Amino acid sequence: MTAFVARSAAILLACLTLALLPARAEAASRYAAYVIDARTGEVLHEENANQQLYPASLTKLMTLYLTFRSLERGELTLDTRLPVSSYAASQSPTKLGLATGSRIRVEDAILGLVTQSANDASVVLAETIGGNEARFTRLMTQQARALGMSRTNFTSTNGLPDPDNVSTAHDMAVLARALINDYPQYYPYFATKNFRYRGRNFPNHNRLMQSYAGMDGMKTGYIRAAGYNLVASAVRGRTRLIGVVFGGTSPIARNAQMAELLDAAFESHEGTGAYVAEAPAAAAPRVASPAFQPPVPDRRPDVLDEPLLAAADGEGDAEDDGAAGTDGIGAMIAMHARPRAQKVAFEPVPSALADIPLPKPRPLRRR
Repeated sequence: MTAFVARSAAILLACLTLALLPARAEAASRYAAYVIDARTGEVLHEENANQQLYPASLTKLMTLYLTFRSLERGELTLDTRLPVSSYAASQSPTKLGLATGSRIRVEDAILGLVTQSANDASVVLAETIGGNEARFTRLMTQQARALGMSRTNFTSTNGLPDPDNVSTAHDMAVLARALINDYPQYYPYFATKNFRYRGRNFPNHNRLMQSYAGMDGMKTGYIRAAGYNLVASAVRGRTRLIGVVFGGTSPIARNAQMAELLDAAFESHEGTGAYVAEAPAAAAPRVASPAFQPPVPDRRPDVLDEPLLAAADGEGDAEDDGAAGTDGIGAMIAMHARPRAQKVAFEPVPSALADIPLPKPRPLRRR
């Protein structure tokens, strides 16, 4: 009898192990990680960095990049009130719950994307800047090419599921670096921990900012086919790092992985002697010294005025950055065999720019 029970238990365990193998394989196939020095572009960690995966709401980083560009060009102001179309209002959660025919200020739309990852606000910005979502996504891809994001294709303004909306950990690091470098005056928005809009409070989905000292942005992303994604920027002494994680199995696991990668990168990078002489002698691990301001990355890429790329097709389904959701796709994009990620060379920052601080966050106007 004892032998029979033991054999039955062994068979059951084997069956459970086999049942878990596909899920583990899928999780491994969509995992990628990348860490760089934001100032120099030096690669400090990479794993599957050039594998095309679903960015989910990391897509909104490009929506914000083009919004900041429109603000800089004077095409919009932070107080410009944008109309909400029925299409924008119909977007799946997460969202602000904008009503058709209402209007939202540009600044409120920005904060909605940064904190709530608001899909409706993302479409409002896209329709205003691009005329319609399809044209805006072509602008997004064109801008991606100008920044050197060669393996990125945008067909969604907000990252809702679309099999053609793909990017890589490397490309998202390039975009994060460009946001900090090109628009430092708007970067402090990413540090917003809570956003109150029309009587509702929207906490930032990037909970790691609350527990990882020195982290002051950027963006989370989730759809079922992608897993839990995160682009993060953190500072220690004079060093700013950008980290990217794709395909986390849960928000907790993703955040723990990001913290581990950043800790290791800070330790190894500072151990090279590149910043030790400038860092305070008693700096505690994972704590940015108040004696120094975070550095701004180096050069700004030129934006190319190229013809628009092919039109985008397809729409998505539900997306929720912080909880379970459905995606309407059910499987990851077919993986293409690619060589191991190559490190990308960036021009070193001029020494005169090394100590330029990021600006303080502007006061947010409350109505």
